[in-house]
Amino acid sequence: MLTVHFTPSSSRDEFDLGRTVTVHGFLRKPKHMSSKLSFTEILMDSGPTFKVTSKWSEADSPAHQAHKAFKQIPAWSPVALTGTIVNKTEGVTEESYGGKFPDNVISWELELVSIEALNPFPKDIIISEGVQFPASSRHLQMRFGQDLRKRLQFRDHVKRSGQSFFEEHNFTEIETPVLFKSTPEGAREFIVPTRRPGLAYALPQSPQQYKQVLMSGGIGGYYQFARCFRDEDLRADRQPEFTQLDLEMSFATGRDVMRYVESLVKHIYKETSGKFVKKASPEGWYPVHRERQEWLRQQESTSKSTETLDGLENYPAIPETSFRHMSYQEAMSSYGSDKPDLRIPGKIHRIDSIVSRDFTSKISGLENPVVEVCKFRLDGDPRESFKFIDQLWKSLPTSVTDNPDGAPAILFYDSSKPMNGLFALGYDTVEELTNQDGKFAELGPFESGDILLIQARKDEPFQGGSTALGALRIMIYQEALAAGLLEADPNFHFLWVTGFPLFTPNNDVDPGQGGKAGFSATHHPFTAPLTAEDFELLATDPLRAKADHYDLVVNGIELGGGSRRIHVAKVQEFVMRDILQMTDEGVAQFSHLLEALRAGCPPHAGFALGFDRLVAVLSGTNSVRDVIAFPKSMKGEDLFAKSPGAITDKELETYHLALQK
Repeated sequence: MLTVHFTPSSSRDEFDLGRTVTVHGFLRKPKHMSSKLSFTEILMDSGPTFKVTSKWSEADSPAHQAHKAFKQIPAWSPVALTGTIVNKTEGVTEESYGGKFPDNVISWELELVSIEALNPFPKDIIISEGVQFPASSRHLQMRFGQDLRKRLQFRDHVKRSGQSFFEEHNFTEIETPVLFKSTPEGAREFIVPTRRPGLAYALPQSPQQYKQVLMSGGIGGYYQFARCFRDEDLRADRQPEFTQLDLEMSFATGRDVMRYVESLVKHIYKETSGKFVKKASPEGWYPVHRERQEWLRQQESTSKSTETLDGLENYPAIPETSFRHMSYQEAMSSYGSDKPDLRIPGKIHRIDSIVSRDFTSKISGLENPVVEVCKFRLDGDPRESFKFIDQLWKSLPTSVTDNPDGAPAILFYDSSKPMNGLFALGYDTVEELTNQDGKFAELGPFESGDILLIQARKDEPFQGGSTALGALRIMIYQEALAAGLLEADPNFHFLWVTGFPLFTPNNDVDPGQGGKAGFSATHHPFTAPLTAEDFELLATDPLRAKADHYDLVVNGIELGGGSRRIHVAKVQEFVMRDILQMTDEGVAQFSHLLEALRAGCPPHAGFALGFDRLVAVLSGTNSVRDVIAFPKSMKGEDLFAKSPGAITDKELETYHLALQK
């Protein structure tokens, strides 16, 4: 039966001891102490706890009738419950949805007067502790998966915190169009057909071009929480549609933007760590409201709440000093990644100057390759380390073992063996590598159980996001953590990576800008060279030119990236036409931007913070799908709504389309 009319909830002014009030919420599973006494709670999205007692002493009395009605309503049903307030507990609580309840009351106790089910919960849906629902039942996972619900509420808090920062610094929030046009910025786009023959929109990869036009329009500081769309291969940290916290500043350099972004992140982190604590879960942890948890701890001895207080931990402090800066060259050479995870112990060291040609030929078929090494020391008995690595080595993916530059080699330091087990390197190499007064002293003193990973690569300038040894180093670290052979570092290590190559050779994955130069812009084609020298290299050796491009990284995750932009139209067209060798048609697609730059556009720079990734990192999950209400699968499908859907013949006709056989 459809519930059209139901008892309205009481206003906040009606809540006081002895008053009879009505509240709306979900009925929790009751505890029946006897045939005449039951307890339950009413669950709400936010606000105080409502504890309800249903009891009766006289048959067929109103209390008896209410008790019978209460017992007939299935747990988890939405209800309108009327009761008399018999007690309240003061304390600071989360702000209630709609401001429905008085401030500074964290718990109300009611005696049941009446109750009505607004839509009974079906019996065929089984609810148990820790239940995991399929993606097609995302609504149930929100209701009964506390970690998902808390992360979505936490996401809202982070967004509000970001908005308050920009309001404080007088940035202007501007919404840019979602229906754009196809332009070769670097990623694949989603095309939106129209009813006009041959014409289509494209969903924006980012608001990049619009926000640069805003700078020409005299907007000094812009921001928005922008919806972006990219038709690319998916991973745990990627979605075909995502949110980025986008900003742009006129009369600004890259350094100016980095300072603002750093202040923004510290502002969000300070508010986050002040209002939330980390609550342990089987998958790791998720954030819960600090003040509610502190109140529950005070009530622990007497509270009948089913919420537990186990596994609570404060967010770690982050340094008040500026984030570390690291060049792309240092990141790739010392960590084998353009997004270094500073929690991983030990750096990568180049050793081809001391290893013999005989050893090099055993690990690689390359002529004069770079040879690199990194060292791991795992916790516990060295024999456990040997066993762990042996098992891991047998299950390495083919992408590691079939590396055309040569498969990785592994050596164990064992003081009980000749040359400490490193005899394959040769006496001279071992002496120099383990000499604590030599140039490899940073490898540290060697102990039995130490693991040496050695890999060869081409002696070429770095390109892309990682080296083979860098990827292997990360994999071993993660596997050792999972096996309990390394202690997890709970801290957040933020750093800036700067000085990226302005251009990157084309590959078979990214479409780039479609030019004939054989390379594409690393960030996007609007990025300015880093220095005057790099500007000169555009005409002589563009692949050596560095970009004024900067990424913010935390614990091996790229949170976002930005750059100083080319603000002179002639320079922008020169890069597109003469350096990237884009076609006339390709350059013409950016005519709107070139015209805006020509109209005296000021110097400007900006940044795009991956908002989904930031919330995921700060809420204890490796997947952005855990902080998005209705995420897409690894195939780009919405398994809840079953999209994308098949297009009908009528729709094809409407949009002047035809399916290619």
